[in-house]
Amino acid sequence: MASASAMSMLIFALIVAFHPITVFGGDTGINYGRNGDNLPSPKQVIDFLTTQLNYKVSLIRVQDANLEILEALSGTNLVVTIGVPNEAIVYVSSSQEAADKWFQDHVFTYIGRGVRFRYLCVGNDAIPSVVSSYILGAMENLNESIKKKGIDYIFVTTAVGSSVLGASYPPSQGQFAPEVAQVMSNLTCYLYSNESPLLINVYPFFALGSEPTYISLDYALFQSQTPVVVDGNLAYYNLFDAMVDAFVAAMVRAVGKEDVKVVVSETGWPTAGHEPYSSIENARIYNSKLREHVIGVGRTPRKADMNMEVYVFEMFNENLNAEGVGRNFGSFYPDFKQVYPLWH
Repeated sequence: MASASAMSMLIFALIVAFHPITVFGGDTGINYGRNGDNLPSPKQVIDFLTTQLNYKVSLIRVQDANLEILEALSGTNLVVTIGVPNEAIVYVSSSQEAADKWFQDHVFTYIGRGVRFRYLCVGNDAIPSVVSSYILGAMENLNESIKKKGIDYIFVTTAVGSSVLGASYPPSQGQFAPEVAQVMSNLTCYLYSNESPLLINVYPFFALGSEPTYISLDYALFQSQTPVVVDGNLAYYNLFDAMVDAFVAAMVRAVGKEDVKVVVSETGWPTAGHEPYSSIENARIYNSKLREHVIGVGRTPRKADMNMEVYVFEMFNENLNAEGVGRNFGSFYPDFKQVYPLWH
């Protein structure tokens, strides 16, 4: 007969293998966007991630809920974040019936086909916008849709960028901007009550580009050898951690508790579009050092209790985005060759 300890290890292994939300240590996934006219099909992309890359990228975020992508994900072991597009938020918030239908069509149907969902993200950078006031209602409706199906492993959230912060320096002084403070406070408290993370889009590149006099390239690229910012008893060697902890500080102010949860839903570095900071070499350094930091350290100075989860932006350059850096974040060419060494 197996020993009690052996049986415990077997149960633990089964949980790790089959529970879709299990993450141990820091991990990095990838954003998969399709705003281009030269990109491979969703099936080709998912086949590449699962066979050629052999799940070296096991977490994938899609900002909408494209059915062709969901079909391609069916039966794989990729862990998936999908989004309610900004333009669908009002509809999903309008009634429980609307949310139930959206959930049935885009999530529950594909759970039955073997898609492993983790987060359902209501909007991306939708605060501030004309739909800001509808996000919480949409989240409440979708949580009810999930509850009615007896599911306990999908977390409903939203993704926000630095525009929601009114102060971020030093990180401990992070707070929400006055014009969105009430919306963000309500959302943050709701997420906390449901043990859900806030998804945050964190771009040291844009901070560097807007304040090059005050921010060094080394600090933005994880290359500082000494602390650049000392905030009380916390030392910051890289801008990424400082930006994450500014969000944490704002959330703590809203909730009044330290154990808030965040996931970095987007971060990356462009290869072109804003020289001299954008380049293939700088993108390689940033994303490589980011992955080393996430996997090797897995936390920020303030959040020692977190297992950092970060999604690199992005899989491909999207040539239908607006001119400039927005077209140049891809880490793969359309033929699946790497733009720079990162994932292999």
